[in-house]
Amino acid sequence: MEIERKFIVSELPDDLESYPHAEIEQGYLCMEPVIRIRRMDKEYFLTFKSKGLLSRTESEFPLDKKAYEHLLPKIDGILIQKTRYRIPTEHGYTIELDVFHDTHEGLVMAEVEFPSELPATVNDLQVGDEMFGYVKELVGEEGTMMLPQIMGGED
Repeated sequence: MEIERKFIVSELPDDLESYPHAEIEQGYLCMEPVIRIRRMDKEYFLTFKSKGLLSRTESEFPLDKKAYEHLLPKIDGILIQKTRYRIPTEHGYTIELDVFHDTHEGLVMAEVEFPSELPATVNDLQVGDEMFGYVKELVGEEGTMMLPQIMGGED
């Protein structure tokens, strides 16, 4: 089960390059259900995601380069290219910050995964539209996660 919250980010952290990162290329073979192929540096994956916004089933399977390249021309739409930074937080979460390239140049998204739906919606993780002063949540009507608190920044 994958439980995550996603955000749009309008400014990058100053120390972004100090965090571990990977180059990602991905495309979607199907959107309902989600079937995605992904290259992350030199690793290749096929991912299935069930329906759902806050929580859903996700299954990931390794591919070899030949299988990935065979599926690549079959993607529906454009090939997405991005750099993913993994930013640990003082509260034990990891923020996956995606900086998009090429067709989506300028788009920056943050995603945080949770062990259950409870910490993804509890009051101490909700602040409305004030997240970091420049972050807007993409998914969920019940409130928004406070990224300054998760990243160890100011409230």
